[in-house]
Amino acid sequence: MDKIVLKSPLDMHLHLRDGEMLKRVGKYSFSQFSGGLVMPNIVPPVTSKKDLEAYRGRVLAEVGDEKFLPYMSLFFKSSYRKEFLKDLDILVVKLYPSGVTTNSDGGVVSVDIDEVGETLQAMQDLGIPLSIHGETLGDSFEREAEFIPTFELLAKNFPKLKVIMEHISDRRTVEILDKYPNLFATVTLHHLAKDRDDLLGGALNPHLFCKPILKTSKDREAIQELVFSGHEKVMFGSDSAPHQREKKESRNGSAGIFSAPILLEGLVTLFENFGKLELLQNFVSENAKKIYEISPPQKEIVLERVEKIVKEEYGGVVPLFANEKLNWSIL
Repeated sequence: MDKIVLKSPLDMHLHLRDGEMLKRVGKYSFSQFSGGLVMPNIVPPVTSKKDLEAYRGRVLAEVGDEKFLPYMSLFFKSSYRKEFLKDLDILVVKLYPSGVTTNSDGGVVSVDIDEVGETLQAMQDLGIPLSIHGETLGDSFEREAEFIPTFELLAKNFPKLKVIMEHISDRRTVEILDKYPNLFATVTLHHLAKDRDDLLGGALNPHLFCKPILKTSKDREAIQELVFSGHEKVMFGSDSAPHQREKKESRNGSAGIFSAPILLEGLVTLFENFGKLELLQNFVSENAKKIYEISPPQKEIVLERVEKIVKEEYGGVVPLFANEKLNWSIL
């Protein structure tokens, strides 16, 4: 096979940032995907209808003539009620425990039913899924596992609320996915392709520092096994999170891996290496369409078996697989 056609690919966890960074990086997502779930943790975060429509407008201005639909999200606040939420054009409400990742200050201090229950009940009544960055502020390599009881608490108490466990990276998180019918998950390319030895094994690579942090090879293998089993509750979300090179290489290096320019080429290369190309269409489109009940714009992306050396920088941002070879290129 020398050519692959992906139909209406979707990126269901995308950081487009804002301002100048949006102008620099948005084009890579808009050209490759038919739609993407845009995260709300810009500065200030998206917490009102005015914020939401203004940010949507700035994104659409950069989309231009591309066939790309931005699915918008709202930054979770425990004060949201049904009257407010029902008038918003959003796909999800995104819950961030305060302080766990970039621009998450102002998130939920404690995911306690007494604190967040009324908002979650309103979301359940309205059919709005809950998207969660599931980490605590504990040990860096245990934060996702420590959050598992919270995932289970929410799944049990709100059984009709779709709960999306974002960018799962730990083998223990994989184990709870099928325990609850309302739990779903996104998986990134970097958690499929890299582990903590790539981050720390030889010399520290700050461009592979992200949250949740890259885990062990056993965790990566569990994530691979989940995705390459063709599991219908798992969908692609890149968590592409750009930071300028100087911010990644500073003494307080920012968390986030920038993968937007090479996502589909990297995914096709990886799926082919595992002999699972037949599962890629579902992972990158069909599963998300079913889970979220969405109909993205029709768009075909053609990839050809042409080797590509990934550039070291795109607009001042170092990407995943910088200077590495991929086996496929977008025509």
